[in-house]
Amino acid sequence: MRKILVVEDDPAIRMAIVDDFTFEGYAVTAAVSGPEGLTYSLTGAYDIILLDLMLPGGVDGLDICRELRRHDIHTPIIMLTAKSQDYDKVIGLELGADDYVTKPYNPQELRSRVKAVLRRIGTPAKTNQKPLIELGPLKLDMGKFVCSLGCKTLIMTALELNLVKVLMENAGQVVTREEILDTVWGQDVVVSPRTIDTHMGNLRKKICTRDYPGNSIQSIRGLGYKLIIQES
Repeated sequence: MRKILVVEDDPAIRMAIVDDFTFEGYAVTAAVSGPEGLTYSLTGAYDIILLDLMLPGGVDGLDICRELRRHDIHTPIIMLTAKSQDYDKVIGLELGADDYVTKPYNPQELRSRVKAVLRRIGTPAKTNQKPLIELGPLKLDMGKFVCSLGCKTLIMTALELNLVKVLMENAGQVVTREEILDTVWGQDVVVSPRTIDTHMGNLRKKICTRDYPGNSIQSIRGLGYKLIIQES
């Protein structure tokens, strides 16, 4: 049974999410404040976290996201945000959140986002996939869910690993936004272009470093992205 942590201080929203996912067969734990949500999150005992950005108790959703990634806990995070929190959405994605859903949210959309994230986590177990991909100094082992650049292991979320996989399998070629959306997020999930751009920006910081100046993730305007990896 999949385990979900819901960190939400609004009683009506929290109860609705808990009831909905309990009915869907998930084991749901709820936290009502930032400190409580952080304590639960740091156990690493959950398959996914639904995290409100604005929380009481002196610890907000961005703080929780930051602390989890600082402790190398890579539990997928879907942020629950208000329409006015565009800046915080981008910051949350840069801190390692996998996705966001804007409130007032559509229950079906939230369920679809959760299923899409959990589907991505389960992807490496499929036997028809190539477990190890190597491009010069960049190596991706989807069997172990690890990506490395040279001798350095890169800290990545499940979503970022799947993005890297798509780019590496098509290295030197343009991968369209539509292909990325269908492969990584799933055909039943709507994702804004800004979300994809933010995740690609995160990948550039990790893959395109001073030690490997020939590495690049090129943005092809109106089309998609191309990965270029320098030879060792």
